[in-house]
Amino acid sequence: MTKALNPDPRPIDHLPLCGEMNDLALVDKHGELDFAGLERAIGAVASWLASQGLESGDRVASWLNKTRLACLMPLATARAGLVHVPVNPLLKRAQVAHILADSGAKLLIAGKARLKSLEKGDLAEKCVAIEEDEVSMSGGAMAPSSADPDSLAAILYTSGSTGRPKGVMLSHANMWLGAVSVAHYLGVTRSDRNLCVLPLSFDYGQNQLFSSWHAGASVIPFDYLMPRDVAKAVGRHNVTILAGVPPLWVQLTEIEWSPETAEKLRILTNSGGKMPVPLVEAMRRTFTGAAVHSMYGLTEAFRSTTLDPALIDSMPESIGKAIPFAEIMVVGTDGNEAAPGEAGELVHAGPLVALGYWQDPERTALRFKPAPEYSEYGGMAVWSGDSVTRDAEGYLKFVGRDDAMIKSAGNRISPSELEDAAIESGETAEACAFGVADERLGQAIILVVRGEGGDADAALKRFLKAELPNFMQPREIIWQSKLPRNPNGKLDRTEIERKWGE
Repeated sequence: MTKALNPDPRPIDHLPLCGEMNDLALVDKHGELDFAGLERAIGAVASWLASQGLESGDRVASWLNKTRLACLMPLATARAGLVHVPVNPLLKRAQVAHILADSGAKLLIAGKARLKSLEKGDLAEKCVAIEEDEVSMSGGAMAPSSADPDSLAAILYTSGSTGRPKGVMLSHANMWLGAVSVAHYLGVTRSDRNLCVLPLSFDYGQNQLFSSWHAGASVIPFDYLMPRDVAKAVGRHNVTILAGVPPLWVQLTEIEWSPETAEKLRILTNSGGKMPVPLVEAMRRTFTGAAVHSMYGLTEAFRSTTLDPALIDSMPESIGKAIPFAEIMVVGTDGNEAAPGEAGELVHAGPLVALGYWQDPERTALRFKPAPEYSEYGGMAVWSGDSVTRDAEGYLKFVGRDDAMIKSAGNRISPSELEDAAIESGETAEACAFGVADERLGQAIILVVRGEGGDADAALKRFLKAELPNFMQPREIIWQSKLPRNPNGKLDRTEIERKWGE
């Protein structure tokens, strides 16, 4: 059974205490750690950080692969009274330099090769760089903190695929309640083993650790090169839980799985974008015994909705209903709750809402605004900019981002609707649609898809003409064997538009 749902947040560094001390907490190339060992290691790293001459609230950046230290840093930094700034290991020096400067990090912990890649001026003023191996994970230990759950614990930077990266400020309570919520609605147990493949700089990537440890489950941090590496790891470690982004799920359903390995997985979760119906169907065929959780979230509020896996076959396009500790409203253009079937903006209120953007009051004011008057939680809410509909039973369906809508011949066209149709054709597994300037139409549609083209091009065009109205037909379909991805593994829409939108 999962732990009782406790709405009272604690400092995030208290999480290791939630597991039984002799339960297995972490498995990596260095061996195994039970929860008692995990607690000692977090205390040791916190003690080491406290010895570095830092002041309370100083930012500490980590630029690491999924090493043991990378798993300890979020909790050890918080325990030491500091603010953690995890940096995606796939980012390059210029992007890292921006994050260090913007956050005002006083300490950067990274591997030797990454530190050597930095150039003069990349380190923020008064920022000290230390090699990962110099950090002590044993010895003197610091006791769990007494931090205010509402105080700042971490700054997570967006991938930057849509412009200058923003630092989202997360409190202890944001991360603690996110762990409690996810562990509860997934039904995580002490016997589960979670293969952590998402970047630990990603909100849901960190939650892989937090929600597992809250429930007393084991985590296996895992960096992979090929999808087949993931399948091998599932078999080797008897993995029961796996989270991924849609492009990874596409790759994992395109490889062959032995029935014995596929049957080990009992919980599959999605993040970083909606799953097209053909992908859901492919996952159900590949992992017949697993519960598939379709979810929606945004870094500014972590996670918002989830669909009961029992409904995934009957309503695969739905993103479900609000998760515990989240209030989700569909707000129409008049500011009132949208009627069933009417598109409106998804607005998220409640204790999962982040503290805003780091040192960016202008952008904070655009996204973080007072909740509608009819909100039960009230207070500050995240206005997502995403358009959704709610049916008569309260289930939500994603429509698209308002700022990504294509305006062609007076029509507002959702890129995701066109992309879903392209994937539904069976001629491609991944697609990206966007608009380009057109004197006659205002915007014309470009559709970039993964595949070889040829006969598939003609078949895709026939399918789109049969299924979509004339105003939604792309002016051009561009076939590519590979599509650009951002550091979180999602399709890099900005790069795709830059390369093929001119």
